[in-house]
Amino acid sequence: MLVLFETPAGFALFKVLDEGKLNKVEDLSKEFLAPDSARKVVSLKAFSKFENTAEALEAATKLLESAPSKGLRKFLRAHCDGETLGVADSKLGNAIKEKLKIDCVHNNAVMELLRGVRTQLTELISGLGAQDLAPMSLGLSHSLSRYKLKFSADKVDTMIVQAIGLLDDLDKELNTYAMRVREWYGWHFPELTKIIQDNIMYAKAVKLMGDRANAAKLDFSEVLPEEVETELKEAAVISMGTEISDLDLMNIKDLCDQVLNLSEYRAQLYDYLKSRMNTVAPNLTALVGELVGARLIAHGGSLINLAKQPGSTVQILGAEKALFRALKTKHSTPKYGLIYHASLVGQAAPKHKGKISRSLAAKAALAIRCDALGDDQDNSMGLENRAKVNYILALVTYFSFSLHPHTLPEKKNSGM
Repeated sequence: MLVLFETPAGFALFKVLDEGKLNKVEDLSKEFLAPDSARKVVSLKAFSKFENTAEALEAATKLLESAPSKGLRKFLRAHCDGETLGVADSKLGNAIKEKLKIDCVHNNAVMELLRGVRTQLTELISGLGAQDLAPMSLGLSHSLSRYKLKFSADKVDTMIVQAIGLLDDLDKELNTYAMRVREWYGWHFPELTKIIQDNIMYAKAVKLMGDRANAAKLDFSEVLPEEVETELKEAAVISMGTEISDLDLMNIKDLCDQVLNLSEYRAQLYDYLKSRMNTVAPNLTALVGELVGARLIAHGGSLINLAKQPGSTVQILGAEKALFRALKTKHSTPKYGLIYHASLVGQAAPKHKGKISRSLAAKAALAIRCDALGDDQDNSMGLENRAKVNYILALVTYFSFSLHPHTLPEKKNSGM
């Protein structure tokens, strides 16, 4: 009788020297306490070493599917003619028997024998030391994990975590710089702050205009709408601001350049984030949008970590402080966290936001798992679930209106 043993380095066939010892399963482990006694039970008949990691990965994936690889079939044909083969997997044994016509055995005695072989593996296989087996096991486990998760260089959520973090930092810097431009230039032209609300348009107008005295002779059509341009020119004539030097204006214009450059870079970064989200998490993106989806991934640490969370956790992700404070004070727990900023929750009435966020979080949890572990690369599931949440939102709104209609007070009949 032969026994098949799979190792990270290759396949080994052991010849059972004394089959009578297999009848006493409870005493079999004692035979493998020392290398010398183990050699009296089994001896190495043949060993097929893997040539590279790719071959080892192919063999391991086939074993996970309970199927013999091409190399294993060739190895068994060469050494198992007329022999009975003990295997650790009954399904693998059935496949070998069907394809190679080799009788296979899978029972408690064989499993106990394989456990004993594992304890004395490096002693039974000459040339295979523990210092060689450990890195082989680690390399094969990494390769197998990547294969099982369908690892791809295009699906790297680390880039999303960094991009959304940088986007948030840019928003803070942009807001700080834009407010500084308004305060600084406001000493010279305070009326402009109320005329132009948009920070980017404000920076462009200041850079083009410089001194407010130049406003009358400049064309702002490429920067401002016509009505805003007219209001600006009228206000520049009667402005109550102080005079500033050319050096002051030069520094203000330099700050405006910084605002405009940061704004342009932010737009490029958002386009990059959008493309990465559509590649890495298309279903989550279709359901909650690029920014909310990216913040959920960043808050969870990675897409895989987020896929392990239930819908209830996805719902309040980002509101941990409020949750623990509510639990400590025994008040009502929060109904939403980062998912509050999703467009579907924003469309709901205030009293329905909790219900919609719960439904959306449940669908988002499924979309995240599909993106992290699924084979499909499209966003069909996300679009389908978004339509379902939209339908729920419409039903909630309709029935709420039906139960509580806004009726006008009845008119009293005047006595004639």
